[in-house]
Amino acid sequence: MAEVLVIGAGMVGVSTALALQAQGHAVTLADRRAPGKETSYGNAGVIQVEAAEPYPMPRAQLDLLRHALGRTNDVTWSLPGLASMAPALWQYWRASAPNHHARVGAIYARLTSRATDDHAPLIAASGSENLAARQGLALVFRDPAKFEQECGYAAHLASQYGVRYRAYSGTEWRREEPALQIDPIGAIHFTDSWSVSDPGALTSAYAALFEQRGGHVIEADADTLTQTANGWRITGSAGENIAEIAVLCLGPWTGLALRRFGLRVRMVLKRGYHAHYDAKNQLRRPFLDTDNGVVLSSMRAGLRMTSGAALVAPDAPPTPGQLVRGERGVGDLIALGPRIAGSDWYGTRPCLPGMLPMVGSVPGKAGLWVNFGHGHQGFTLGPTTAILLVETMDGASGALQTALAPATRLQPRLMGFTPKTEANRPTV
Repeated sequence: MAEVLVIGAGMVGVSTALALQAQGHAVTLADRRAPGKETSYGNAGVIQVEAAEPYPMPRAQLDLLRHALGRTNDVTWSLPGLASMAPALWQYWRASAPNHHARVGAIYARLTSRATDDHAPLIAASGSENLAARQGLALVFRDPAKFEQECGYAAHLASQYGVRYRAYSGTEWRREEPALQIDPIGAIHFTDSWSVSDPGALTSAYAALFEQRGGHVIEADADTLTQTANGWRITGSAGENIAEIAVLCLGPWTGLALRRFGLRVRMVLKRGYHAHYDAKNQLRRPFLDTDNGVVLSSMRAGLRMTSGAALVAPDAPPTPGQLVRGERGVGDLIALGPRIAGSDWYGTRPCLPGMLPMVGSVPGKAGLWVNFGHGHQGFTLGPTTAILLVETMDGASGALQTALAPATRLQPRLMGFTPKTEANRPTV
């Protein structure tokens, strides 16, 4: 048994703490905020087993031009954002080449295919069945050509990875989803995905389960993490906590934490927004409005609209234009109702250019491990990569562990690195 610090209390961090605890380790979970209050709070609440392949960057010239001209709402950008992430975006574009993306998909599908199975025991043990629905996820189309194209892609997912789906005409789908006001052109229903009516509450429930089983949750900032002669130390409101092993599960902030130890990781940071609406009708399941690049989900707090990705500088002020455009675009399809005051939120999705999460030990840093870089799927994959991390700690090896290992993906810092002082240290 080892003493372990897990730093970051989102879905990935809480799941990691539970997986380590299940193997008999003494675990302390640390975050500057309460569990489930960052990116795990603000997603669409879908456990996406249908997402067998990660989202590639568009490579066709016409698609790139449409994004560049702002003709789509699923991805927006700013010049400072592109400039700040240019090397990572270049790597992402190269990794999106068909042959490489197919190899990545074969690995990624091994993660998503087990996501609901890995969540299930935690949902049951944490008493969260009231939050979970097993009605799938829908993609709704108004463009016949796009519907036909995506039906072909769904058939590819089914034949390649066993993803189950059904394609519906618009009239059929409106009978299946009576909250809709008009018949769309068609819909694709991925039947095996689950949804959660309060993602932050589910993460908090997992954290409460961790505490019930004897774990400790403390308030501490990752910026105070230091290496000691025998392990790692973090300082919080209740003093110092020391452990043999530290695991960074900080999502988009993991790169900053690693920089303090002389390691560089390039990331594509995709900002996302959500807001809630006082809609009269509840949805049977979440759906993606493919024309407007937003996901609609019925939540405990109202009907949630979640935006696509905004490539902006990390310190850019919030500009929720994707939500405004989404509101205008979906109005004929569903009655949103008024936006609920104070429900606006934004956060950042931690995407690695190679599109796979990084799970394993940090080279050259004894006792330091990471579990991050899940892109759009941290809520989906938290329990799965947590189990893989613990198995790797126990000596498991194989193609999956190798593909996710940090050893070949972290770069030493360029020469000229100056350690940050107390005055210029960033908040993580």
